[in-house]
Amino acid sequence: MAEDKEQEETTEVPEDEATETTEDDAASDDAPAEEPAAPQQRVAVQVDDSDTICTYANFCRVTGSPEELIVDFALNPQPMGVPTTPIQIKQRTVMNYYTAKRLLAALQMSVQRHEAVFGVLETDITKRVANK
Repeated sequence: MAEDKEQEETTEVPEDEATETTEDDAASDDAPAEEPAAPQQRVAVQVDDSDTICTYANFCRVTGSPEELIVDFALNPQPMGVPTTPIQIKQRTVMNYYTAKRLLAALQMSVQRHEAVFGVLETDITKRVANK
């Protein structure tokens, strides 16, 4: 029973099950066109993370093609200045741009929540070091 409750609380929407509103759908509604579309319906998704390998990254490189986005993750042993040795890429994630946009929204929401509780995150390391 505890497992059932845990599955119900999961709110991820898989790409193939997501519901979308098209412009035609919006035009057929009685609501004015300038109002935002209703939020997507949430679907419970079961996730098995028993074989997951966890790694840490303090370096990220984003490249891509017209069809896919490529995100490389690595550990930069020299985070200040220019690294003297090549950074070894340990993880590469390839996704389509639709998935990348959903990831962007999820990450943005998570960072906003974190900053609301703990304060603004300064991404310029020289400013963080100078403030100490």
